[in-house]
Amino acid sequence: MESKKCELCPRRCGVDRRVCRGFCGAPASLRVSRISRHMYEEPPISGKRGSGTVFFSGCSLRCVYCQNGELSRDCLGEDISADRLSELFLQINTSGVHNINLVTPTHYADLICASLRAVKDQLTVPVIWNGSGYEREETLELLRGLVDIYMPDFKYFSPDLAVRYSGAADYAQYAVRSLKFMYDMLGPVSFDGNSDDSGDKRGLLTRGLLVRHLVLPGCRNDSINVLRLIADTVPVENILLGLMSQYTPDFYLGDEKNLRRRVTTFEYESVRAEALRLGFDGYMQSPTSATTAFTPPFTGKLTVEL
Repeated sequence: MESKKCELCPRRCGVDRRVCRGFCGAPASLRVSRISRHMYEEPPISGKRGSGTVFFSGCSLRCVYCQNGELSRDCLGEDISADRLSELFLQINTSGVHNINLVTPTHYADLICASLRAVKDQLTVPVIWNGSGYEREETLELLRGLVDIYMPDFKYFSPDLAVRYSGAADYAQYAVRSLKFMYDMLGPVSFDGNSDDSGDKRGLLTRGLLVRHLVLPGCRNDSINVLRLIADTVPVENILLGLMSQYTPDFYLGDEKNLRRRVTTFEYESVRAEALRLGFDGYMQSPTSATTAFTPPFTGKLTVEL
């Protein structure tokens, strides 16, 4: 059997996924659990008709507090071919949603690229790469001309936090490099100008970066350092920021005291104040989003609800 060493994410496990699983837990084939119309992304992503989310199974970070643990840790889902994924992309495209939103896609980047290349010229909505921010530039280069919007997380500044919560001490150094690479590839954000379809007066996002950061309980200072690092890396006036307060301890199985509670108003508002001081343009979540109600169900079979 010809060896195929996987080095798609920064962990660079080097395993042949046809024989064994790497850190991400994913098989060699595409594994998808759910394709659905999602109404709860930022306004220029979800708009009035929703975002066409494709939830891939497995994850190269597997954070200890992940709200999609059935996917990231248990790898629930159904194996499909690249041709089948192309067909599903076309189905999403004609369903009336505003975009195709690829959730946690990094460890399938090569296969997703093959699927997109087959149908990209038939797509009339933008393609979103909705990842963890833990990316290799070599992998992102595969996406050139195929992805219209990058929506990465930027989770941590501190290597200590990154190790404790995601087992990745080098998270920030990769997140900085990938963020710069994404910006250099796509440039400033652009919108379609149709405010009727969006909760944003500029309309729907058609190109560029929307960077997300989840404020974690007890990590206020790290969040502030994350925002400062982003501002030092890319021009804040040319990207969007999604500052999230949705952390809920319901999905955390450990015993660390901070992660057994929600983010306080003081913690979130102090981070929000720093985002405003730095000049970020974007979207701030309501504390009411810290609930399990926004987490969709996942099963071992592919569910399509558009």
